[in-house]
This record gives sequence, structure tokens and C-alpha cells, in this order.
Amino acid sequence: MAGGMMLDYRVEARRVDAHGGVATTKQAEIVLDTDLAGRPDAFNPAELLLASVAACMLKGIERVTPMIQFELRGVEVKLRGVRQDSPPKMVSIDYELIVDTDESDQRLELLHKNIRKYGTISNTVAEVVRLQGLIRRSTT
Repeated sequence: MAGGMMLDYRVEARRVDAHGGVATTKQAEIVLDTDLAGRPDAFNPAELLLASVAACMLKGIERVTPMIQFELRGVEVKLRGVRQDSPPKMVSIDYELIVDTDESDQRLELLHKNIRKYGTISNTVAEVVRLQGLIRRSTT
């Protein structure tokens, strides 16, 4: 076991009906799309994986920006996952981090490097799926 303190996370999920389920943790809940036909008002398992990677990157930004004194006004993460059918699995995840900042390109790359280095979920996913992306400045 690699060094350091181990953290423990707990989520419970239950089937509501043939169209969906609910996952809960702490005082939060997420409606799950488990309908074979899909449903537009909930995340399916693949979308939850992408959302987890995005949340990891956004949380990483909150952790890293004070450490490197990086100033930003906002961040957006766009992800695209590609799934193969047989056997069913995700084969790649591409992302784009769009940062609204006046910091230099070099500092932007430093932020990206640190987000990738300290991301629990992105590090885990990157061991089994090609995870690659870029960071860029917001143009708006």
C-alpha cells in the first residue's frame, strides 16, 4: 500500500424503477439514468464518469490556485468520452480546461501540470483509459 493517510468514501444507490435510480452520499443525491433507452434528465454511468473527472479537475483548481497564487475569474471543463462496444468499456477521455485569467501561458501550463499531478480521480482514470487534454485561455 502506498504511503499516506487513507480516505474512505461511501455512496449508496438504489433502483427507483426501470427508468432510473438514486445515488446518495452525505446530504446529497444524484438521479441516475439506468433506462435502457436513456433519459435526458439524468446522467448515465458514462456521463457520471466524465462528470467525476471534471469535478476532480475543478476541485484541483481550488486546491492549486492558492498554492501557486494563480488568479482566475472562472473555469469551464469540457469532456468527451469514447466507448467501445465489445467488450464494453471507455477507451479514451479528452478534455479541455478553459480558464478565464490574465496569467501568462507559462503559468497556465503550470496550473494544468498541478491539476493533473494532484487529481485523485484523473490519476485513477488515467491508469486505465487514455486521458488527455489541454488548457487554454477563455476568449470571452
